[in-house]
Amino acid sequence: MTQTILFDPLLPWPVLAGLAALVLASIVLAIWRRLPGWGLRGLAALCLLGALTGPLSQSEDRAPLSDIVLVAVDNSASQQLSDRQAQMAEARAGLQRQLNARPNTETRWITVEDSPGDGGTTLMQRLSQALADEPQGRVAGIIALSDGQVHDTEQPIDLPAPMHLLMTGREGDWDRRLILRNAPAFAIIGEPITLTLRIEDQGTPPPDQRQAPLEISIDGGPPQRFNLPLGVDFDLPLTLPHGGRNVIRFATPEIPGELTDRNNAALVQINGVRDRLRVLLVSGEPHAGGRTWRNLLKSDSSVDLVHFTILRPPEKQDGVPVDELSLIAFPTRELFLEKIDDFDLIIFDRYKRRGILPAIYLDNVANYVEQGGAVLIAAGPDFASADSIYRSPLARVLPAAPTARVLEQAYRPKVTELGHRHPVTAGLEPPGQEGEPHWGSWLRQIEVAAPQGHVLMQGVETRPLLVLNRVAAGRVALLASDHAWLWSRGYQGGGPQLELLRRLAHWMMK
Repeated sequence: MTQTILFDPLLPWPVLAGLAALVLASIVLAIWRRLPGWGLRGLAALCLLGALTGPLSQSEDRAPLSDIVLVAVDNSASQQLSDRQAQMAEARAGLQRQLNARPNTETRWITVEDSPGDGGTTLMQRLSQALADEPQGRVAGIIALSDGQVHDTEQPIDLPAPMHLLMTGREGDWDRRLILRNAPAFAIIGEPITLTLRIEDQGTPPPDQRQAPLEISIDGGPPQRFNLPLGVDFDLPLTLPHGGRNVIRFATPEIPGELTDRNNAALVQINGVRDRLRVLLVSGEPHAGGRTWRNLLKSDSSVDLVHFTILRPPEKQDGVPVDELSLIAFPTRELFLEKIDDFDLIIFDRYKRRGILPAIYLDNVANYVEQGGAVLIAAGPDFASADSIYRSPLARVLPAAPTARVLEQAYRPKVTELGHRHPVTAGLEPPGQEGEPHWGSWLRQIEVAAPQGHVLMQGVETRPLLVLNRVAAGRVALLASDHAWLWSRGYQGGGPQLELLRRLAHWMMK
């Protein structure tokens, strides 16, 4: 218990000081004049002045509050290197013993993990959050157990007490790091893009290290090797070899003495796109569905369409002189041998073997698929005949074989269970009141057997209608009907014909 005397004056202190001076002057004057009773008068005046100061007696029972020490323990990935975990455990045990021996002290232990994503070690953010939960006046100190690799040092923080760092690691520790400064998500095929790389050594690296080897591989292929200067941003020009996803790996070999090789490599995925997608559409004969394909592909401004329809087969003989014909010769050699790699998709719409495309040309189309190209077969009755395109070298990449049966009956196409999860047909089939889709019927289906790959749609008695497959690096699809155009005409309510064909073409072109 403590006793304290306080004053609560009834008058301002300057006024009381003036009164005290007046009383003192009166007492001096009375003593000089030798007036009787000056002592009692002076004592009364002093008592009156004392009463005006308002003296109070205060009794307090006080108990001291404990000090709070915040200890931030860095448990990020960099702390798992070398023997830093053992150093951390030893430092934490010693610090805990000393803090426990300190009287009237509370310890708040804070664990700092790797932040989500690629944010690194956000130690200052965790300390700021912990300080917000504690009274600032009781914080006696802040201690951080870390390797010093903190990625939010620029964050403003008001420290109410001194902060100390106990840093793990060895004096001679060093590490080599590969940094990829920029990597675009998309790039145009055939046009170079620039990636900025940097290889730097941190800590105390071995002397006379001025260059570092770098290996670059695309899609797991054989690596290309270069030597890059250390500590310098290097602009690397790169051209994507193919469309779709290109996985590029950059790596520098591990050097003896490094802390870790985890940051010696970097992976980047860049989608290769063409400035213009080129599609070759070959129609075996004019029919109602041919215009559907043409309208679909011409409606996309990013697609360059080359469309050939065979109006006059070689076996047709009607006596018309050649110089009076307005039809152009089919440039088979140019399209199927010389410039076939320029196309992203080849569509055979009701095509059959008529001697226009020799076997060597169709064999080249099969090679084109295996090397990353795409072929779509829109099958008609000719696909089940003896002149079927299946009875050619192209058969080795087709996803199903015809049985020579043409089913001429009405049926409603249905999406299979797998098709509900595939990007070509997912969400395409809204169920009706009785579980059936609100789609019109098709009237013809080519029966196929032994489908390979994914059957996304079924037709008559659950027979395969749409089959997709991957062949080596390419893609191939077979639509076993030539009646998809009925949906665009609104037959029995129609259906999502344009959306189905659009998704199918986009999947084929990756």
